[in-house]
Amino acid sequence: MSDEEFEEDYGASEREKEGEEGEEEKEPTEEEESLSPRLLTEEILKEGLSLLCKTGNGLAHAYVKLEAKENLIHLLWLKVDGNRLTSTRLTELPYLQIASFAHNRIKDTEGITHPRLGSLNLKGNEIQVISGLDPGKLTNLHTVELRGNKLETTAGLHLPKLKNLYLAQNFITHLEGLEELVQLTTLHLRDNKLETLDGFSQSMKCLQYLNLRGNGILNVQEMAKLQVLPMLRALVLMDNPCSDEGEYRMEALVLLPRLERLDKDFFEEDERAEAEETRQRRRDEEQVRAEEVREMEESAQGEVTE
Repeated sequence: MSDEEFEEDYGASEREKEGEEGEEEKEPTEEEESLSPRLLTEEILKEGLSLLCKTGNGLAHAYVKLEAKENLIHLLWLKVDGNRLTSTRLTELPYLQIASFAHNRIKDTEGITHPRLGSLNLKGNEIQVISGLDPGKLTNLHTVELRGNKLETTAGLHLPKLKNLYLAQNFITHLEGLEELVQLTTLHLRDNKLETLDGFSQSMKCLQYLNLRGNGILNVQEMAKLQVLPMLRALVLMDNPCSDEGEYRMEALVLLPRLERLDKDFFEEDERAEAEETRQRRRDEEQVRAEEVREMEESAQGEVTE
């Protein structure tokens, strides 16, 4: 929902609540009263505060918990970073577009059902498994930030509308479920535990930027598995064992001719020309080998016939 649409809806709601000029106001029913949003006043804040704890320096006390039920129906942006939350479960907020739960103690991704949510930040929590993100509910979710958690796999991201996914600084050892991320354009997997590049899918036709810095990719030939990504233009593989190989940069361009940038540097035209020569030479060598194999098979078949 755009800001203009929200304001129109909100304004209409307020006018309906106040009643038209000259018209006798009707007493709201019990059901209407329970659904009608209330202004967040100082009195409501006082009533909702609880859980008195020491402050950061240990020299004072402050309330750290606020319950404000039925007062946040029209909330567009929620930021509760740096608290002690252990869950993201909330009553569904129909207009919420941005939610940030960074640096809490959250252990799962259950209970997120806000239909207009576009950006979700769960950085710096204790999440081990991704679950409960319903694509039927989260039809507008385009960005998910899960950096600095305890994930070991990418399974559970059934979000075909997702465009940006940040999974750096986890413990991911293998990639699963990526074939459903058909609109993903940006994927960050820096500082994980990947040793191979299995798990990418040809259904990922929109992926343009892939950051794999600081993993354990051993063999430069693993990049061949990225050939299923037709739109890949920028790849970051520095600080992997394979990046220490002498032909690392050239091999990347040979295997991925559409690549525009590797790590921090764009490819020059002379590099592209050299890579094309290498590809052609390999094609020729492969054709020669295939011909030799065919001749050997025909020769062996002739000997058997005789």
